[in-house]
Amino acid sequence: MQLLTKKITNDFAKTGRQKEVEDPIVIAKFFSPIGAGTWLATEYEPETKMFFGYVSLFNDHNNEFGYFSLEELESIRLPFGLKIERDRFFSPAPLSEVKQNQGVN
Repeated sequence: MQLLTKKITNDFAKTGRQKEVEDPIVIAKFFSPIGAGTWLATEYEPETKMFFGYVSLFNDHNNEFGYFSLEELESIRLPFGLKIERDRFFSPAPLSEVKQNQGVN
């Protein structure tokens, strides 16, 4: 699966920087299909291929905002030949709403 499409890249460009926004819009959701690991991307810098967003790796522990790279997500190899996926049915929404609806704290 392609983690980043032209449409999603354009959505990030339209939304712009959100670091200082209290309840930023999540543009894309990436996840591990076999357990803990959710990346809620609110910004993307195409030149460096870096995202900024809310990262939840250990369910309720150590969830935080931070940077993560497209290349990093693409390089993760999971058991059974699985890889990190993008939620194809995700629609951009405020972080507070996404966290509530997706069970991310």
